[in-house]
Amino acid sequence: MTRIAVAGASGLIGSALVRSLTADGHEVLRLVRRPARAADEIRWDPKAGLVDTSRLSGCEAVVNLAGAGVGDRRWTETYKQEIRDSRVLGTTTLAEAAAALDTPPRVLLNGSAVGYYGDTGSRAVDESAPAGDGFLPSLCVEWEAATAPAHQAGIRTVFARTGLVVARGGGAWGKLFPLFKAGLGGRMGDGRQYWSYIALHDHIAALRHLLETETLSGPVNLTAPHPATNREVTAAMGRVLHRPTLFTVPAPALRVVLGEMAGDVLGSTRALPTRLLESGFEFAFPAVEQAIGAA
Repeated sequence: MTRIAVAGASGLIGSALVRSLTADGHEVLRLVRRPARAADEIRWDPKAGLVDTSRLSGCEAVVNLAGAGVGDRRWTETYKQEIRDSRVLGTTTLAEAAAALDTPPRVLLNGSAVGYYGDTGSRAVDESAPAGDGFLPSLCVEWEAATAPAHQAGIRTVFARTGLVVARGGGAWGKLFPLFKAGLGGRMGDGRQYWSYIALHDHIAALRHLLETETLSGPVNLTAPHPATNREVTAAMGRVLHRPTLFTVPAPALRVVLGEMAGDVLGSTRALPTRLLESGFEFAFPAVEQAIGAA
């Protein structure tokens, strides 16, 4: 049995990962921002740089999925700062704490995003591509760089560059299901922008794979092998949910409603999971229609 600490354990991905690890007999400790009330909780304050290292001691792995929701609110300057701080300060706190332990964990698995690459248009990119321009790419660069103390201490450090997770229970995709079920779904803008997606089932399996595969470190794209255009996603949602997809949200309307965030919705990121596939990982739901059906 392995002892694993998870930050962001209450989120869509974190809660699913905790269930998966616990079901397989691992001891999972959840980092919480309030006083610990249970034996499986560790108190931390990411903005203050504090974590209960006495409880972190003995963990073989630390997983950091914590961060304010990118799609939860309009991107005001204040909320952009919250998005940044929740990721960069939290990562710094955990990386420094892990590095300072007498027996450091074997691996730090840290969240990141394919937003690292920015708008790639129709050009496919993998982990060898440089960072793009804009808020999300610069955020991801800082986020990943904040793991430096762990890497310098010899801890295997992995950046899980996540795509859009296909799930009904939360996340950006979770907001699409009610619209499409009501017959109000449709393409966004011209529909030609690529969405790099991954089924929740495959995402959790990939995180487990990253924890267990000792040869993997650095950036790894957690996306299905065949990114789909928004037009293809719209058609697949209609087929799976047996609903019409006649509505179209014009790009100008999205910009009015979403502000700067509209650039991310209308932008195109065609990210490929090269390193994940090369390491032997197999997707259960590689096609977008399969991923939607499994959600």
